[in-house]
Amino acid sequence: MDAHLISKYDRRVARYTSYPTAPHFHAGVDADQYCKWLADIPQDSPLSLYMHIPFCGVLCWYCGCQATVINRYSPVSSYLDNLGRELDLLIDVLGEGRPVSALHWGGGTPNTMNPDDIRGWADRLKQRFLFQEGYDFSIEIDPRLLTREQVDAFGDAGVTRLSFGVQDFDHRVQKAINRIQPYEETKQSVDWFREAGVEKINFDLLYGLPHQTVETIERTVDQAMELRPDRIALFGYAHVPWMRKHQNLIDESVLPGAELRLDMARAAMQRIESHGMVAIGLDHFAQPDDSLTVAQREGRLRRNFQGYTDDPCDVLIGIGASSIGSLPQGYIQNAAEVNDWRAALDAGRLPVVRGIALNQDDKLRRSVIERLMCDLTVDLGDVCRQFGRPEDYLDGCLPDLRTQMDDGLVIVDGRSVTVPEEQRQWMRIPAATFDAYFSDSPGQPRHARAV
Repeated sequence: MDAHLISKYDRRVARYTSYPTAPHFHAGVDADQYCKWLADIPQDSPLSLYMHIPFCGVLCWYCGCQATVINRYSPVSSYLDNLGRELDLLIDVLGEGRPVSALHWGGGTPNTMNPDDIRGWADRLKQRFLFQEGYDFSIEIDPRLLTREQVDAFGDAGVTRLSFGVQDFDHRVQKAINRIQPYEETKQSVDWFREAGVEKINFDLLYGLPHQTVETIERTVDQAMELRPDRIALFGYAHVPWMRKHQNLIDESVLPGAELRLDMARAAMQRIESHGMVAIGLDHFAQPDDSLTVAQREGRLRRNFQGYTDDPCDVLIGIGASSIGSLPQGYIQNAAEVNDWRAALDAGRLPVVRGIALNQDDKLRRSVIERLMCDLTVDLGDVCRQFGRPEDYLDGCLPDLRTQMDDGLVIVDGRSVTVPEEQRQWMRIPAATFDAYFSDSPGQPRHARAV
């Protein structure tokens, strides 16, 4: 059965952290359009903020992020100066004192910043926005670059949650992806943050890496769980060398095949759950009392560019090169290359280079896909009614769903669509059924593999 599913469905399909997905963004949405959208946000509407730091100390060959390797601090310092200019331009449109319920620093590697800049930027944001009581401040951390002084600075800045890139603890696997990060180094970083009072810990793990086996990934899960994380994100490695040229440094001959990838995904999921964690959507896991688990249980789980979240905000403001913003009217993305991003700021304009405006059909389909990706179930008729469309508006998708039902990927009962728990790793396939933009024909945008 697995071989049949793989041959039929293991194609390239979006991860659906947005809908429409980023390959469909276009230059027709620019800085002027973005400013109009920002101006329409009600003054009391809470925001989420994302700040992108596009620098790393070492090139990880598997990475799909927008980042530059540096060996001195001056590029970071210059970048932060320009980031301040972007913030000023945003405030000119938004105004001071907007409420903020969540702040995330991603990358790249935010801990390429020195302690003074960590504290300074946290203070700067707090001066321009009104951070709500109990707001979530999360950062991504590379343990290989971390110092105790940075940990103290992040603690002083008010960080509440950490996301550690782990990927795999097996040395052979680490060597094959150019990320040597011993277990002891990760443990030291976790211990430092807990001593500084930052208790919420997330780990990112990958399956599908070179030389990985079921045994190595199960061992990595066990080692990760010894450090008592609150959440784990388990991603399938996306080998996309046409998008990220450095992935050509990975020896494709030692990448696992489709059946082994599926075996590793299932083994890792089962191992994580055996440690008491709860499966969240497609690829996240959380402790039973974690806010993500509670949100899933109460039907409040959301999905955005950072993955699964319990953040209820409808507005995500991204600052920095390549960062993406999400607003009720649509999506925007800044220039990906730092030089292009800086040039826009030199010209006195926000560095938006592309995006997409949402029509009513987009919003309806986005809701269907999000609920399926979050809850594993959705009532098509209910969603259609919510958006003022007839209950049968999406009935044209049902024939494809029934084909998937014959293969056990979904259960279709009238207009109710459910992904069985044991098939959650395939949920992007039924989700893609509702994607009006998706095509796997030659020349179309290429995504990560389904498993």
